[in-house]
Amino acid sequence: MTSRRIALVVNPTSGRGLGARVAPVVQRRLEAGGLDVDRYETTCAEDVGRISAEVVASGADGVALVGGDGTLHLGAQVLAESGMPFGVIPAGTGNDFARGLGVPLKDPVAAADLIVAGRTRAVDLAVAEGRFITTVVAGGFDSLVNKRANAMTWPKGNARYTLATLAELRTFTPLSYVLTVDGERIETDAMLVAVGTGPTYGGGLQICAGAEIDDGRLDITIIRPVSRLTLLQMFPKLSKGTHLGHPAVHTLRGATVRLESPTVTAYADGEILGPLPVDIGIAPGALTVYG
Repeated sequence: MTSRRIALVVNPTSGRGLGARVAPVVQRRLEAGGLDVDRYETTCAEDVGRISAEVVASGADGVALVGGDGTLHLGAQVLAESGMPFGVIPAGTGNDFARGLGVPLKDPVAAADLIVAGRTRAVDLAVAEGRFITTVVAGGFDSLVNKRANAMTWPKGNARYTLATLAELRTFTPLSYVLTVDGERIETDAMLVAVGTGPTYGGGLQICAGAEIDDGRLDITIIRPVSRLTLLQMFPKLSKGTHLGHPAVHTLRGATVRLESPTVTAYADGEILGPLPVDIGIAPGALTVYG
């Protein structure tokens, strides 16, 4: 019986060096599980897509990608619709795609075991601006927080999002939006609008609580205007998904979303997507994952 050949693609700088520390542990576990491992290391963001394309062309049986949501986003651009199984080894700040898949976040050996087991399933990706998106498109207060958090060098981990949230709250005012969901036009003022295939962003905030990553639908969450204090009080609820009972929170589901607001820059998978308007669609079952 021929053993499976896995390409281990490592972003050594993800998670402030966590990727480099995790990689040898994962490689040993994959090899102990009987897999042949070809290891690749990225030196810049552009490497992820190039290496992923090389892996697809090489005829490997699958890919294990060590990195955070930004790294996975780049890999997904090549691996989506390729049919090549894709294993996630979380090593970033947010790790929201891994969280949505149910991959163990703090146990790289357990994450590697999912690849060794070899079971696969197909999951959905959102599509916007010609790009595949693995988690959530953020537009509004949350995208401003994302921008600020990305620019911060301290503190590490999710605490960056907390500090960025407090900083943005000082000056934020509600925004005017036009949403078109499956052809139905909605005009509303809101603090934010989020559109995702999975439930979380920002390192575990369940903005689209209850979203299923393989149901062929986009989940939309609108937080209508509230006071700054109320918005601040909502953030702990976002971690648990209990914000959905708040009267200012409105949720929708659909296959296509057009999001418009004159001053908003959208973020997706924690990175800049571009200024609104943006059209978001769904690619059902676009990515094959281990787990």
